[in-house]
Amino acid sequence: MNKRWIYKPLPNEAQISHLSRTINVNPYLTAVLLQRGIDSFEKARRFFRPSLADLHDPLLMKDMDKAVERLHQAIERNEKILIYGDYDVDGTTAVSLVYLYLSSFYNRCEIYIPDRQREGYGISRTGIQYACDNNFSLVIALDCGIKATDMVALANAQGVDFIICDHHLPGDHIPRAVAVLDPKQNGCNYPYKELSGCGLGFKLMQAYARAFRKEEEVYRYLDLVALSIASDIVPINGENRTLAYFGLQKLNNDPLPGLAALKEVAGVQNQVDITGIVFALGPRINAAGRIAHASAAADLLLSETIEEARLKAGTVNNNNMVRKEYDTTTTEEALAMIESNPDMLAASATVLFKPTWHKGVVGIVAARLIEHYYRPTIILTESDGKITGSARSIRDFDLYDALLQCSDLLDKFGGHRHAAGLTLLPENLQPFIERFNQVAAQRLNPEMLKPPVEIDVELPLKAISPSFVKILNQMAPFGPENQRPVFAAHGVQVTHSLTSYKERHLRFSVQQNDDERVHQAVAFNLAGYYSRLAAGNSFSMTFTIEENTYNGNTGIQLKVKDIKFDQ
Repeated sequence: MNKRWIYKPLPNEAQISHLSRTINVNPYLTAVLLQRGIDSFEKARRFFRPSLADLHDPLLMKDMDKAVERLHQAIERNEKILIYGDYDVDGTTAVSLVYLYLSSFYNRCEIYIPDRQREGYGISRTGIQYACDNNFSLVIALDCGIKATDMVALANAQGVDFIICDHHLPGDHIPRAVAVLDPKQNGCNYPYKELSGCGLGFKLMQAYARAFRKEEEVYRYLDLVALSIASDIVPINGENRTLAYFGLQKLNNDPLPGLAALKEVAGVQNQVDITGIVFALGPRINAAGRIAHASAAADLLLSETIEEARLKAGTVNNNNMVRKEYDTTTTEEALAMIESNPDMLAASATVLFKPTWHKGVVGIVAARLIEHYYRPTIILTESDGKITGSARSIRDFDLYDALLQCSDLLDKFGGHRHAAGLTLLPENLQPFIERFNQVAAQRLNPEMLKPPVEIDVELPLKAISPSFVKILNQMAPFGPENQRPVFAAHGVQVTHSLTSYKERHLRFSVQQNDDERVHQAVAFNLAGYYSRLAAGNSFSMTFTIEENTYNGNTGIQLKVKDIKFDQ
């Protein structure tokens, strides 16, 4: 797939030179730091040396004082507390964190996770009825609730109070809960706006612990917060970076029993980073809610012993295997539908429907298809007599706004610029497909349909050294808003050891111009360039720099993202 290279603007040389001398970091990495807003010694100190002391005071968040007061009142009065959360990784880690902390000293808590298929996302009528029938007088809603105006009103009418902890954008009306914790709501002056749902649960427990117990008690659950930050694709900067940094330490050195067992069934042997969570741990938690009920994942995370956790981890892992089968089969069917239809091949968007596709994997499949055909993608199936599905977008296409242009054909939809869910009546399916394709065709040009490779700085290969990589590694954890830096190098040639494996990937050694140093490189899904590389053609490449351990030996490896030949 032909890609477009996008170079980030470079800071001016004077800025780079000044900061480089101030913090004693080479100019190339200093430029990357400046691009990320790190422009002073103090900001660099906080970046390279995170501290839990840097976490913001939770009472800066609007309604936090009310939330803590109502929670303390419930505990003092011996009320039953229902901890209600979404069925994805963020939701299940959030309910697990709050339950584990509160139940360590209070025994009248219970968790509730809605059924993905029957209740759908958010606060459900079934959930409120459960709270009423079982005499819960306080519900703590995590990773959902900010738009549940009607449901909260229904609960209020039946004597059930709500504390909402949500990180999604509010609607026009804020639910009349006892307290609404959402840094994105108007009037909230909390300094950091991008906490995960689990992160908000952590802040509520942090505030309670500060007032009535010991704050350090809550830190034992930071591995759950790191899991949520990675899996929910929230920015890893500011407070999230600090939480992820210490959460990863906890996950690697002293994980909760459930996470220790999850690492075992996922085959994780080395240190886990953000990428490891995204590809190995997160999908197994998500699979519980996609294939069966997310309570299986929560049960795992709440395990008290490693023996108990291992039994539950097997169930979660089996769900993930089933999810993979659905995922693979559906992706293959969807690709075949596109490849057999010339109109679909030529379209600016992909909209596919099959009534038998599993509702739990349509979002994953939409993302998979974008890897093959880089364009906005919607995958639809049938559920309860309606058409329902998930949508994923590309860099230059506002998915939510495009769906807004089709809203008269939709029963309901929600989401944001990059991802969304939608439901429509069967009779509106064909008109919707035509309208959405029309909107995409109007807003996208051929250049936008090329996958972007964002490049931080050009880097001569001779600048790469063990000390360079040591500082680079200290910029982790990497993720949104702090991605692993991408470099570009020109005038590069393969020296030897060019091999292809699995018919898709390449390994080779490279040199640049007259520099004698040789660097090992790996290029995934770029085997199509084998013959031109073997011919000795000079080329440019974009790449990241990583350490690779093989047979007990650790060395520097360039991970090539794309190649462009000089002629």
